[in-house]
Amino acid sequence: MYEKYIKRFIDIVIAAVLLFLFLPVFALVSYLIRKEDGGSVFYKGERIGKNGVPFKMYKFRTMVMNADKVGGSSTSDNDPRITKVGKALRKYKIDELPQLINVLKGEMSIVGPRPEVKEYVELYTEDEKRILRVRPGMTDWASIWNPDEGNILAKYEDPDKAYMEVIRPKKLELQKKYVEELSLSNDIRIIIKTIKILFAKLLTKGEVNSKNV
Repeated sequence: MYEKYIKRFIDIVIAAVLLFLFLPVFALVSYLIRKEDGGSVFYKGERIGKNGVPFKMYKFRTMVMNADKVGGSSTSDNDPRITKVGKALRKYKIDELPQLINVLKGEMSIVGPRPEVKEYVELYTEDEKRILRVRPGMTDWASIWNPDEGNILAKYEDPDKAYMEVIRPKKLELQKKYVEELSLSNDIRIIIKTIKILFAKLLTKGEVNSKNV
């Protein structure tokens, strides 16, 4: 009942209001991206959604065109494919704003397990597949635990391997926890903690981790 009706209603209201408020930001970011290299403003990467259904997740493009064809799916902060504008967008999570469109379309939720690429979803155990019972989201417990994944991956020579060994196990654990404890109160707690992290990023020029919140 909560996820199907109440949560969906909340998603639509929040996404619609934020898209309206951030229209000037969308306009400015679109101009800066186009000015830098003339490429497309948005990156539409395939992710796996609720019940294993694939969808195109929107982001402001932060990497060179066709970056997915010249590197892995895990991206560190020092990845040479990241553009100058892209570095700033990633630093303050501005690149994630277009996912509000996915929320309105019903492909994502404001709060929910972060969507994964097909290659990682195919590795799910039967127990981990429960993550696919709900819509993926823009933020969740794993996002709060690890708000700066790119900075962590930058410490390793192989970002994809580091993601699999260092980040993914804990991330899956927290995502399963979210599904098991799905509730309005937990969603509110996650939203509040996420807002605190975003403000902390602004105050510390992007340098923040979950311990700062």
